[in-house]
Amino acid sequence: MELAYIPSPSRGVLYLGPIPLRGYAFCIIIGVFVAVWLGNKRWLARGGRVGTVADIAVWAVPFGLVGGRLYHVITDYELYFTEGRDWVDAFKVWEGGLGIWGAISLGAVGAWIGCRRRGIPLPAYADAIAPGIALAQAIGRWGNWFNQELYGKPTDLPWALHITSSADGRVPGYYHPTFLYESLWCIGVALLVIWADRRFTLGHGRAFALYVAAYCVGRAWIEYMRVDDAHHILGLRLNDWTALIVFLLAVTYIVVSAKKRPGREEVVEPGADVSDGEGEPEGESKAETKTETKTGAKDETAADEETSEAARSEDAVEDEDEAKGKDGAEAESAGKKS
Repeated sequence: MELAYIPSPSRGVLYLGPIPLRGYAFCIIIGVFVAVWLGNKRWLARGGRVGTVADIAVWAVPFGLVGGRLYHVITDYELYFTEGRDWVDAFKVWEGGLGIWGAISLGAVGAWIGCRRRGIPLPAYADAIAPGIALAQAIGRWGNWFNQELYGKPTDLPWALHITSSADGRVPGYYHPTFLYESLWCIGVALLVIWADRRFTLGHGRAFALYVAAYCVGRAWIEYMRVDDAHHILGLRLNDWTALIVFLLAVTYIVVSAKKRPGREEVVEPGADVSDGEGEPEGESKAETKTETKTGAKDETAADEETSEAARSEDAVEDEDEAKGKDGAEAESAGKKS
């Protein structure tokens, strides 16, 4: 008997009357909100407008959910389309089964549509949202804990995950909590991207590419520890090969992009200005305008007074010179008479 372990929830769904409240779904929803919140802060810091990230997320999130589910169903088709299985289960997203590779790929298509509608470069948007996506993954992985799925090999470590369910071929016991490993790794990836973006002023999609590359490194070794059924190619799980290929593509993009387009975009959203980002109240703007008008009027009055005074000074000098001239003429005339 293990003295220390991570317990699994007795069930992953609660019912509020007839309404099911599923832990997996809540984790996904919370992750999306965190990604949009952080992405919005980073977008404003780059000179974008309030609400742009959320508006584009309206396109990206549904596309991402569909893409994630498609990847899972295609790579694990035997769970839904073999003898004794019900193909309708392929639509039951709340029971788990979202592939991050499909979610990011098709989610990028949705983001591209949203960016195109607003005239925004997709790479700039991707850079802003990248750390938020990593945090969303970190939160979403806890949905696997609620479903008692995607755990690793048996272990006697004090942080072992205690699996109690025997459904779908599970064997109760103590296993590596790979969901926790990936959750912590994703938090580290988010912090890495934020730091590197500040340190090296990443732009043109390189912050997003760094997120992808860093995630792939962690996913590779965590995937190797998992014991759930998966397709294998040359002794490696399919997701290990996917992580390797995507990692190489991400690193290649970083290198090539840095040479062709160094630095960061100067303008990420046409028509955006500082007041859009800071959300300055209209009343304050009007008050400042009135103050500037009054100040300008005072300055003009002072300038007019200075001009008048200068004119008076010039007239006085001319009168003085004229008086001197008369005095000189009289003195000369008197000298002639004498």
